[in-house]
Amino acid sequence: MIKSVIDLIRKLLSIQLVRFFIVGGINAVFGYCTFAMFLWAGMDYKLAVACGTILGIFFNFGTFGKMVFNKLKPILLFRFIGVYIFLYFVNIALLKGFLMIGVNSYIGGAILVVPMGIFAFILHRTFVFGRNSSAVDAPQAGSLAKTADDKN
Repeated sequence: MIKSVIDLIRKLLSIQLVRFFIVGGINAVFGYCTFAMFLWAGMDYKLAVACGTILGIFFNFGTFGKMVFNKLKPILLFRFIGVYIFLYFVNIALLKGFLMIGVNSYIGGAILVVPMGIFAFILHRTFVFGRNSSAVDAPQAGSLAKTADDKN
């Protein structure tokens, strides 16, 4: 029984999307907590997002790069930062939209955690780490072939 549970967990963790949701959850908690902490300290929501994003960039680069994409190369940090700059402006625009309809920054930020996380994953997978960057990804039906990245 325990062995089958462990095998199931290993199988699930071999799927990049499952790892994304787990690591994304960790990153989202970290990001929202830093954002809320800066709001609580009296910062304007724009500055709170900026400070949280700066801290989140380094934290998330390590977690996404290693745990999701298995491609943690320092040179990729520059593209990663570029994606986060773009995400910052998208986040600010969406938060401003929430404020305009009467939703406060805390609630607006909480609502945006999941969609911004999914959007960030798509951008990182496409523009930073590459589509086939996972060390172990779900194999295609009937195929156990590894990608070129798996051989490194």
